[in-house]
Parts: sequence; C-alpha cells; structure tokens
Amino acid sequence: MDTVNDILGRASGWVWGGEIWDGQDFFGILIPLLLGTGLYLTWRLSAIQFRTLGRALRLGLVKRKDITGEGDVTHYEALSTALAATVGVGNIAGVATAIYLGGPGALFWMWITGLVGMATKYSEAFLGVKFRRTDAAGEQSGGPQMYLTRGIKGRLGPILGVTFAVFAIIASFGIGNMTQSNTVAATANASWDVPTWVAGLVLTVGAAAVVLGGIKVIGKVTAALVPLMIVVYLLAGTWVLLANVGELPDAVSLIFTDAFTGTAAAGGFLGALFIHALRYGVARGIFSNESGLGTGGIAAAAAKTTHPVRQALVSMTQTFIDTLVVVSFTGFVIIVSGAWQSGLTGGEMTSLAFETGLPGEWGDNVVAVSVAFFAFSTLLGWCYYGERNVERLVGRAGVVPFRLVFVAVVYVGAVTELETVWTFSDVANGLMALPNLVGLLILAGMVARETREYLNSPEGQLLKRSPAER
Repeated sequence: MDTVNDILGRASGWVWGGEIWDGQDFFGILIPLLLGTGLYLTWRLSAIQFRTLGRALRLGLVKRKDITGEGDVTHYEALSTALAATVGVGNIAGVATAIYLGGPGALFWMWITGLVGMATKYSEAFLGVKFRRTDAAGEQSGGPQMYLTRGIKGRLGPILGVTFAVFAIIASFGIGNMTQSNTVAATANASWDVPTWVAGLVLTVGAAAVVLGGIKVIGKVTAALVPLMIVVYLLAGTWVLLANVGELPDAVSLIFTDAFTGTAAAGGFLGALFIHALRYGVARGIFSNESGLGTGGIAAAAAKTTHPVRQALVSMTQTFIDTLVVVSFTGFVIIVSGAWQSGLTGGEMTSLAFETGLPGEWGDNVVAVSVAFFAFSTLLGWCYYGERNVERLVGRAGVVPFRLVFVAVVYVGAVTELETVWTFSDVANGLMALPNLVGLLILAGMVARETREYLNSPEGQLLKRSPAER
C-alpha cells in the first residue's frame, strides 16, 4: 500500500504541485493552465464576469414566471445543483488547509482564482447548453463529455470527450462521494460520538431518497437546502467577525501583504513562502469552485433557457457565491480569530476559529452541522455529474445501476479509512480538467462571438433592465 500511496503522491505532485521525487518539488501542470485559461477567457469575453455580474445575479436568484425553452429544471435549480456540488467541505476544511500551508496570503490567491474562474465557468455553462441533447428518457444531457465531442472537429473531440467522461466518473466516487461521507462520519463521531456506521447509514438512506429520483428531484432538494445551509453558515461567520471586528483591518492587510511576500513563522504557524501562498491558494480555490473542471457545464445543460448565454450568466455566479462569499467568510473567521496560528489544520482549525466567537459549544456544532449539510449536498450534485458521464459512455441503461452503486459507496466511504482514496481523488479531479481546458481554449472564439451577438441583440439588451422595468 505504501508503494501505491507513493505513486499516487507523485502523480498528484505532477498534476497539482508538490514533491514528485525525493527532494524535487514541482509547481504542477494544472495551476498555470487553469489560471492561464481563466485569464485568456476573461480577455476574449471582455471581462464578462465584471460587466454583467449584477444582471447575472438577478437572472439566477429572482424567481421568474416566464421561463421557457427546453430543459428539466429552472435557472435557479440548475444553479443550486452546481452550488450543491461545490459548496462542500472544501469551503470549511479546504480553506483552512490552504492557510495552514500557504499562510493568510493564500486567501488572496483563492479570490483571484474565483474571479478569473468566473469566465471559465461561464464558458463551460455556455457550451454545456449549446451542445446538449435529449437522451432516451427525454432529459437534457450536456457538459464537457458532450461539447468536447460535438464541438471539436475531427478525432480529437471524441477522444477528449471520452477521456473527460472516464475521469469524471472516477472522481464522482472519490471526491464527490467517499471523501464526503467519510468527512461527515468522522466529524459526527468527533463532535457528538455518533458511530461512523450510523452516520454512514443515515447518509446512505438520505442520498438514496434523493438521487434515485434524478435531476428533477435533486434540483428541488438543492433549491431548498443550499440557500438555507449557506445563510446559516454566513450568519455564524458574521457573529464571529463582529466579535473580532477590531482585528479586521489588520487581517485584510495581512492577506494582501502576505500574498506577495510570504508569511513569517508566528505562534503555531511554521511560515510560508510566496510560492506556497500562490500554489495552495489556487489549488484549494479550484477544489472549492471547480471552475475549469467542467462540472458546471453538466448542471447548466439541464436548465430551462432560451439561449446558452442566459444560463451561462447564471452559472458563473456560482463561482462568485462559492469563492468570493463563502470561502471569504471562512478565511476571515480563521484569520481574525487567530486560529491560523494554532498549529491545527483542516476542519479542526475552522472549528477553533468559530469557537472563539460563538458562545458555549456553538462553534463546534456550527462547523459539524455545516460539514454534514455541505457534504450531503455535494453528494447529490456529483451523483448527477457521474450519471451524465455514464450515459455518455454506455447509454441510458447505465444510469440506474450507477445510482445504486453510488448510493452503496456512500456507506463504504463513511466506514473506511481513505488516505489512498483522497490522493487518488486529487489526481482524478485534476485529470478530468485537462481535456476540458484544452476544449475551452479551442472553442473560446465561438463562445466569445455568440456571447457578443446575444448581448447586443434586443433580447440581450433586456437583461440590463430590472424585472419591474421589462
């Protein structure tokens, strides 16, 4: 097993950065590729994430009675499904890990990743809707497994599409399933002495009740669950920030200065170089918002919409909410509370941060409950991602068997030690991004051209007006 872990660790180093051989450190293939693609798409789309954020939020979050077009769920339900998959333990433990390894400056690079990632997410969603098709059950199916195959001419397209589908299915069982249920079971056991098998059973039954109903049930459940869990978490974070409001100016200064200079050792913190802040900030930012992995295009393809641009605008707000809002709250709470200097990491650091500002045992309970809800919602979103890729490879007949296996693996993850699975999931998550990023670069011109045409059209101009003005 040690040999397997060693091989996977080196593979993760090549993909995400880290030690690839004794004493040899590597920056990773994906980090510059992800940032470079995001910057390129931001340029090609004329900084669409900054120009249209207000109307995109209105389009996605305001309930509309005039939703038309093909699709299985509303704009908001598609957004909720994408948020369900991304607002997970990465927003709690992942942020803490980034700060532990890269210092407070890592939060700045998570913001940068989120800002440029909005253009990436927009492009994925646009292509997901444009190249979607109706499957044998009458549901819309789209995402990189479809737009790479149908949008890129020649043999390259199908090769990229199949490659993405294979790694996406693997990742759905790893980062989208076993690691989530394992985290919930471990947290419930540590906080409330709940046996891991009990937590696993509850998660399994809950997941089965939702995912076996398909995207329409997933969309309705996430539409109700996601806003509730985010609001509760943000309210708890606001309480801690108000309790430490005097530390906020210094925290902001620390984030910006350490992003470019690194962090000296302090308290239980061992210190970090600038390169660590950049690497871990970008890597954990991508884990959190998934911009570049292609998953956003799968959820977007299910939405009822009259044009790909409309759903793409909604979808890019998912990255904004995930990283610029939820991640920021976690990061600020950790820094202003001083928990980043405690020597703890992951969920333990975040729990300590909340405990400093919330009375009694509320801090630990808020984090434990948030982990449970965030991870459960991630299970729902990733099950849908996995089944869409199974459908791409073997047809509709493979969807129900996949759902049954996925539900069974939830329990396995809860009661099993997962060190190897975590590393394997890191690699699979990264490898599914590679074909998607290649496709986004190839198809960027088409996305930019059709976006410009739509936003300049009479229908596109209407998006600038509020619902009351229309």
